[in-house]
Amino acid sequence: MFRKISILVLLTFCFVFSFCKKNKQVQDNIAYQTVNISININNPLSFPIQTVGGWMYIDGGVNGIIVYRKTGTNTPVDFVAIERTSSELPNNPDARVKVQSDNFTLKDSISGAKWQIYDGGIISGASQNLRLYNAVFDGINTLTIRN
Repeated sequence: MFRKISILVLLTFCFVFSFCKKNKQVQDNIAYQTVNISININNPLSFPIQTVGGWMYIDGGVNGIIVYRKTGTNTPVDFVAIERTSSELPNNPDARVKVQSDNFTLKDSISGAKWQIYDGGIISGASQNLRLYNAVFDGINTLTIRN
């Protein structure tokens, strides 16, 4: 009897967990590109992101990445990494998002859509936020950007 119950329980678990598959697709309309980048922020080339409010463009992602320093607390959440591919025109490589002169607004000059640099959130003209990558700072000198 115990053996029959064990088999029944095992089959039930297998059946239930067969429907619980992890969805690996990104929830936006931008092509997937593996990102695994480490940046030494004490390197002179990383000067723009050594202070709060600083930003810089780096290679990676689909059309490049914008790295922005939100805080100076030397914690893992000091930075944000934003894909430069416009969520409005993801298949147009010329629709690359650029930081505007106010150092806060990101704009796709083709569609005119705007987002905020702090978190890629919509300001105007867009239907989706920009893609964010995981940006983790070790608190000393290494920023790691991954998806």
